[in-house]
Amino acid sequence: MKRFLLIDDHVVVRSGLKFILSDLFKPCEIEEAEDGDTALVKLKEHSYDLVILDIKMPNTNSLQLMEYIKITYPSLLVIIFSMNSESIYAKRFLKAGARGYVNKDAPLDEVIKAINQVLIGKKYVSETMIELLAEFRNDSNSENLFNILSPREFEIVALLLTGETLSHIAQSLNLQISTVGTHKARIFEKLKVNNLLELKE
Repeated sequence: MKRFLLIDDHVVVRSGLKFILSDLFKPCEIEEAEDGDTALVKLKEHSYDLVILDIKMPNTNSLQLMEYIKITYPSLLVIIFSMNSESIYAKRFLKAGARGYVNKDAPLDEVIKAINQVLIGKKYVSETMIELLAEFRNDSNSENLFNILSPREFEIVALLLTGETLSHIAQSLNLQISTVGTHKARIFEKLKVNNLLELKE
């Protein structure tokens, strides 16, 4: 019997995934966590065949959580299920140990395909991401600038993209506001943008 852990702060998303998994795998056990702390407790209490992980959750650094899972439970399969852009996040999470990346806008058959593919030991990358990777390989001048950011810079830019203020970012990351401001300036320089509007484009 398959056992799944759904890590997502939205009840509706977890309910939808539970419906899909319950239909695909009969019988199966499905547990839920609304943030990283709850997920860590669940991971210590039980073993799972597959974790489906969101990127943006309150008080949760999902990239660090992914890296922790990879180190502590190296055989555990993880799929990222997120609204966030594949072109920005997929490569970094796959490198951190995720076996698949699916956008929440994806059709149902793509979600099912990803789950089945990862459970048989394969990686899952969408057709969109495959095309993007092919473009990067074929054009030596084409580079996803987000990939040159340090882990801390990537963490900060992810929060900036969600509309967080510098003071809130500083508080959540336990940094000085001036330090966050310095990181922000360096991020803008690396990404070749002048303001948040350009960053979001």
